[in-house]
Amino acid sequence: MRLRLATLAALAGAWAAAAFFLWTSTRVPGGLHLGGLDDHRFFTAGFLRRAEHYERFHYLLWVAQTVVTLVVFALYAWRGARFARESAAGPIGTAMLLAMLGFALVWLASVPFQLLSLWWERRYDQSDESYLTVIFGGWLGLGAAFVFLCVAVLIVVGLAKLLPRAWWVPAAGVFVGLALLFTFVSPYLVAKTDPLRDPELRQAAARIAAAEGVHGVEVRVQNVDTKDPNAFTTGIGASRKVFLWDSLLDGRFPNRQIEVVLAHEYGHQARNHLLRGIAWYALFAFPGTYLIARAAARRGGMREPAAMPVALLVLVVLNLVALPFQNAISRHMEAEADWMALRTTRDPQATEGLFRNFAKTALGDPSPPTLAYLAFDDHPTLMQRIAMARAWAETESKPG
Repeated sequence: MRLRLATLAALAGAWAAAAFFLWTSTRVPGGLHLGGLDDHRFFTAGFLRRAEHYERFHYLLWVAQTVVTLVVFALYAWRGARFARESAAGPIGTAMLLAMLGFALVWLASVPFQLLSLWWERRYDQSDESYLTVIFGGWLGLGAAFVFLCVAVLIVVGLAKLLPRAWWVPAAGVFVGLALLFTFVSPYLVAKTDPLRDPELRQAAARIAAAEGVHGVEVRVQNVDTKDPNAFTTGIGASRKVFLWDSLLDGRFPNRQIEVVLAHEYGHQARNHLLRGIAWYALFAFPGTYLIARAAARRGGMREPAAMPVALLVLVVLNLVALPFQNAISRHMEAEADWMALRTTRDPQATEGLFRNFAKTALGDPSPPTLAYLAFDDHPTLMQRIAMARAWAETESKPG
């Protein structure tokens, strides 16, 4: 018993040390004051009321969808074992069928809420997407997730047969490898993209990439059916790409502000945020698979197909519990990318203008309620980002 407790303590210490290293390796200068700005100084009272109302519906929708998903999976964990008894596909085949059924339940439970979300966005003139696209679009991404699920089930059940008690250790390692693979191939799964054709922006992108030490990262424009502006970067090594939504290039954002976006996304690559994200995933994957193994043991372990519905329920609950922590990690890296963009562009006025424009064009609440911020937001608030631009300007204006 003492040996087991000592082992657990050592593992917990190693986990904490790794988490501390990852957190502190992502840096923004300390002592920056990013609070205290009154959003009424930057936005009209009418806009703030409209943005708060718009965002509040999305918060409520998320809560409702989460409750429905948990109820669906709880019922599936309770009654899903009978499907295993009726299947003649063998242990691995039955486990895959049960996982696919769970995948279908997730999708079916999410569709009504996606339709409601689109209705709300169309009501506020934020999207031109059709309702049919919500139901029948996005099959490439769904297909990739489906393949990932099938491979994961095959690995888990196969390892559980070989290592009934310790399967979760190699399985977590394999999942981390799959996350690396998925991140590498993800740029090739982004649909409806074109090259960046604006010659001024192409030159700016090359200049920014050189300044941040990022080479060979192509910028592409993704065609979207929303008026919300966005950009992201994904890929590892030779597959790295930056994607700008075409809503950023429709004339509402001057090129100086788009250059800040480019510097931010290149900053993610320069600071290896995607690899750091996978490292964080690894830290959550090992204890997560252990807890799934413990829960599945009540149904005979993961080598028994009847354990799959329970494992899926535990996975959903773990993802929900981990969400605030994942958001905090993401906000930490996003803040560093903002600071990188300020250092590269040296243009706090354009940076502040960009975030004001983000609020106005996406109807984003610049200062969301604290609970919503902690639970949902994977970026700093827009007011925090404006405050960072001003803090950088004050730092640069000081002599010496």
